[in-house]
Amino acid sequence: MKRRIVFATGNENKMKEIRMILADLNMEVISMKEAGVDIEIVEDGMSFEENAEIKARSVSRVLTNDIVLADDSGLEIDYLDKAPGIYSARFAGEDTSYDIKNRIFLDRLEGVPDEERTARFVCAVAAVFPDGTAETVRETIEGRIAHEISGDNGFGYDPIFYVPEYGCTTAEMTPEQKNELSHRGKALRSMKKILEKKFREGNL
Repeated sequence: MKRRIVFATGNENKMKEIRMILADLNMEVISMKEAGVDIEIVEDGMSFEENAEIKARSVSRVLTNDIVLADDSGLEIDYLDKAPGIYSARFAGEDTSYDIKNRIFLDRLEGVPDEERTARFVCAVAAVFPDGTAETVRETIEGRIAHEISGDNGFGYDPIFYVPEYGCTTAEMTPEQKNELSHRGKALRSMKKILEKKFREGNL
């Protein structure tokens, strides 16, 4: 039976990025939803790494023959003691639109100068393999919180995350640019190296 990579997400925007980055592994890459897995996952870890592994292990218990990947990512704003951090998706309620969430952070940082608006996107990617072993990687992209919402190419907090070297928010970048720079893009490429090494060594 050919192994697949199943990603523990139902987020189609995320799946587009994941498929682009993992395309040259020559493996089927599907979401847990496409694999027919519909389970409630309680993310009660205290770090991005713990939450990513909790998600991956939850799906791996159902799909024992597949390689299961999961990510946990979020925004850390230094001025707000690294909030929202691991609560990024749940901040102000999971059903609250990101337009509202982004507006809340812009309001909280109103009048705060650029040098104090430093922030980063963090992404941890965990892989759980059919033998039960796990690997986790963590990557970041540094930037600052913009003064206004700008761009509609991204999702989540992208419209308020400004990257000074590029003079734009991550929501104003092309998908290719964003994948090259982003926390998730970097973490997926780091994980891809681990997968390639395991394939070369015959461990998968």
